[in-house]
Amino acid sequence: AARLRRLGPPNPDAVAEWETETERWKTLTEGLSDVESAARSLRGVLAELDRTMAERFNVTFARVAEEFAESFADLFGGGSARLVLAEGGGDGAGAGGVEIVAQPPGKRLQALSLLSGGERALTAAALLFAILRVNPSPFCVMDEVDAALDESNVVRFRERLKGLTARTQFVVITHNRGTIEGADTLYGITMGPDGVSRVLSMRLDGAAMPALVGD
Repeated sequence: AARLRRLGPPNPDAVAEWETETERWKTLTEGLSDVESAARSLRGVLAELDRTMAERFNVTFARVAEEFAESFADLFGGGSARLVLAEGGGDGAGAGGVEIVAQPPGKRLQALSLLSGGERALTAAALLFAILRVNPSPFCVMDEVDAALDESNVVRFRERLKGLTARTQFVVITHNRGTIEGADTLYGITMGPDGVSRVLSMRLDGAAMPALVGD
């Protein structure tokens, strides 16, 4: 009896409060179950995505590597090159990067960093052309990528570039006459006596190159 007196008067709302808290507990428990189920589902989706990315990376890498070896030899007129997965990679998104090992004609096999400026530019062009052959882009902008190339390499670069124009439109910024000779349309900027810049444009359509192109 003493213990009951210490509890104080009964709470007439106790049953209603218990029912409210029980309902709240059930709602939270069901919500937690839904969250755990969604988390499991999301982890499964992520695992599947990782597998898909790895598969597509490996397939694409193999195709680009094959095209790159062919493109390199074509642009250099010989030699060989290959793409190598850097240490710590090989499984798509977990790859540690891609390295280029090249051997221009008459030289030993070496890393890209040891090539001359012209050789690096031509190797980069070979890689770009390989990528575009595997996965063509609607258009591509090149900014003086031929600046370090000698005359014979410029001719090969220009011809290989023209071979890709069926699926990709190229916008090439260049001062090299050899590259300009392969263009369909020319745009140049010149400044008149009044100091105002003007845009010059010309469609070649098979016509001979003019003696001067707007600078």
